[in-house]
Amino acid sequence: MPWIQLRFATDEKNADRLSDALSDLGASAVTFEDAADQPLFEPPPGALPMWREVTVVALFEEGTDVDSVLADLSAAVAPFPVPACERQVLEDQDWERVWLTDFKPMQFGPRLWVVPTAYTPPDPNAVNILLDPGLAFGTGTHATTALCLGWLDANLDPAATVLDFGCGSGILAIAAAKLGAAKVWAVDIDPQAILATESNARANAVFDALSLHLPADFASPVVDVLVANILANPLVELSSKFAELVRPGGLIALSGILAEQADTVADAYRAEFDLAPNVIKDGWVLISGRRRDAQLASNLLG
Repeated sequence: MPWIQLRFATDEKNADRLSDALSDLGASAVTFEDAADQPLFEPPPGALPMWREVTVVALFEEGTDVDSVLADLSAAVAPFPVPACERQVLEDQDWERVWLTDFKPMQFGPRLWVVPTAYTPPDPNAVNILLDPGLAFGTGTHATTALCLGWLDANLDPAATVLDFGCGSGILAIAAAKLGAAKVWAVDIDPQAILATESNARANAVFDALSLHLPADFASPVVDVLVANILANPLVELSSKFAELVRPGGLIALSGILAEQADTVADAYRAEFDLAPNVIKDGWVLISGRRRDAQLASNLLG
């Protein structure tokens, strides 16, 4: 059955209002698209991320009176004006296969793959993470997640203890567990992320290796490896705390950092960590390093 697609260019303030009205008017599906190639970051608890410029896309069944829908839409959202509408007839297709063209198995380093559950792993003998996109942040498609996954594949020693701070979907925590970590703590400020991490960990048969926490109930172990794929400002603010959480000789890997923010973040960690050269992908940076012992850090500080 063909579908009628209506597209409206709007902004983040009015996208929800338009979406709700379209759903009330009988849309079979309403989705949001980025209208200005703006990257999204992990939202605060209880919030959903939204682009500043948004395209609201609604699908209606064949035969829908579009002029009538637009007239009713104008009344429903008044006094907000309805944006110009782009109409298109879409032939029916296998929507699962369309989605799979955008999210395919991805390899990170020699051992590690992220594989959508609809696919058979390309290399059954590799370390395969089964993961589909969801509400929580992190599927491997974003450069920051890819940087962290590649770093884990190259640097994680078997039986290490790991802290994933800002776990999102749990992809880094799960990767660490599947790469052989003895114990992994996964922490996030958003309860949705904790639920997503639990679900994904169970699907990958590593739930028993994980300990999931909101910051309020996190017992702050000292670990061999700390990974944090969050944002530059929180990384700077948490630098002293992260130093306390990594044992002398332990490793840290930080991302969610734009290239122009890298020096500021690195400066916050130099006193406690010997930093490796930055790794850059698509304008995003991974900062990694090894924790000095307390006496050496004291000598360097004079």
